[in-house]
Amino acid sequence: MTGPSKVAGMVIPARQLPPGFLDGSGVEPAEPVEPRPAATTALLRDGDAGLEVLLLQRQPRSGFVPGAYVFPGGRVDAADADPGWEPLLLTGLPTEPPPQFRIAAVRELFEETGVLLASSATGRALVPHEDAGLRAAREELLGDRGTLSDVLSARGLRLDPGALVYFAHWITPRAEPRRFDTRFFMAALPPGQVALADAREVSDAIWLTPTAALRRFGDGLLPMVFPTVHSLELLAAHDSVAAALRAFKGCTVTTILPRLRRGPEGVELIVEPEVS
Repeated sequence: MTGPSKVAGMVIPARQLPPGFLDGSGVEPAEPVEPRPAATTALLRDGDAGLEVLLLQRQPRSGFVPGAYVFPGGRVDAADADPGWEPLLLTGLPTEPPPQFRIAAVRELFEETGVLLASSATGRALVPHEDAGLRAAREELLGDRGTLSDVLSARGLRLDPGALVYFAHWITPRAEPRRFDTRFFMAALPPGQVALADAREVSDAIWLTPTAALRRFGDGLLPMVFPTVHSLELLAAHDSVAAALRAFKGCTVTTILPRLRRGPEGVELIVEPEVS
């Protein structure tokens, strides 16, 4: 469903890419930089026009694709791989991808949007934006003064791994000086929760249908990079959150390690053989 055959040959005109995206030479070094593990989540909700997805614009000072519209996400931290997560889970963690990616996806989503994919042991609805304790905890995470496991333990909360559906795996091209090994998830916005992006992290936050987002991208109004564009194209085929989650749950995910090639019409995505 998400294999290279769907992305090979994709071309993006230069004007639709983030500023500075093409500044590098594109020449692969003899020893490419080791990609850092990362995770990102396409947060979904049902709107008046159908399925909507949250897009965040990276700050202009960001070290990676500044100014681009992306899904919430970031690097996997050491604490995300802590083997002591089991008591803090509603269900067991799937083995694919490795558990730390799923933990990182939940943590990054909470840090960047305030949305927490967790449940109260008492069944009480979780509304982080109205909970002063959780707002303070989010600040601690953003300031590297705590961990997600601390947040859950202190409040009797349990993380819900089943809320995340794994649907894509991209590795930054070898020629890039900053590289990431990124696992892509999708999740529904939990009832009662509101996405409140942190201005220190992002310049803009917008809910759009995938079709509307792709239209704005085509008009040069929403700069994006290949993985985001391809993900939106996949989501555009579904008219509701339930339909999208159902379609991708348990799908076969193929690793995509691309090269970028400039051409007369823009930048073309060249897909390498599958990575083991």
